[in-house]
Amino acid sequence: MGKVVAISNQKGGVGKSTTAINLSACLSERQKKVLLVDLDPQGNTSSGLGVDREQTGNTVYELLIGQASARHCTVQTKFGKLYIVPSNVELAGAEIELMEFENREFLLRNALEPVREQYDYILIDCPPSLSILTLNALTAADSVLIPVQCEYYALEGLTQLMKTIYLVQERLNADLKINGIVFTMYDARTNLSSDVVENVKSNLDVYTYESMIPRNVRLAESPSYGLPIIKYDTHSTGAKKYRELAVEFIRRRKI
Repeated sequence: MGKVVAISNQKGGVGKSTTAINLSACLSERQKKVLLVDLDPQGNTSSGLGVDREQTGNTVYELLIGQASARHCTVQTKFGKLYIVPSNVELAGAEIELMEFENREFLLRNALEPVREQYDYILIDCPPSLSILTLNALTAADSVLIPVQCEYYALEGLTQLMKTIYLVQERLNADLKINGIVFTMYDARTNLSSDVVENVKSNLDVYTYESMIPRNVRLAESPSYGLPIIKYDTHSTGAKKYRELAVEFIRRRKI
């Protein structure tokens, strides 16, 4: 049965969608069958994989409200064994609508259950907020992968997320684990990046990935072309680091 991993951080601009896109693509490159669920109303993950958000038919919105099954919401991308349940702006109003549903925190979990065995991994790109959508992702997931930007306020936002994870473990998903922290926008030339890494490691007893994602112009450009970095510039530093992250991620499959 496939592992379900939520990629979450309530802070925006930390490389969450970039990690969702490129980790998924690198796992697919290694012959893993991957389903990526775009749970962010902005739909950046969908467009970053070249999916036309207005022409896809059913989306994650229809999946959550029960109008369509996971199979009927899934789109095959152009990148090997990588599939996606896309998102669009309709999801923005879903939070109010979902409040009317019984067991609303379990909607995504129940919707994904019939297709779990079809994939090696199901990755969920969460919105940059601690909302009902994020709670759905954490309730559906086996573990959480946390991208952390190497900047001053990283630990502050991370502390809030950890509190939410512990609350979900207590009330909604006792089996939820923390897969690990992956540092993004790392710049080895600055003391700040090193300080953030050491600060997080010293304050949290959580696995931190050895593979750190650097600031990289090609990595920033690739979503505008609807391509993961391994297709946009396969020899770039960003491609190399995400490939390394995928290898390390696979090694942690038990989490």
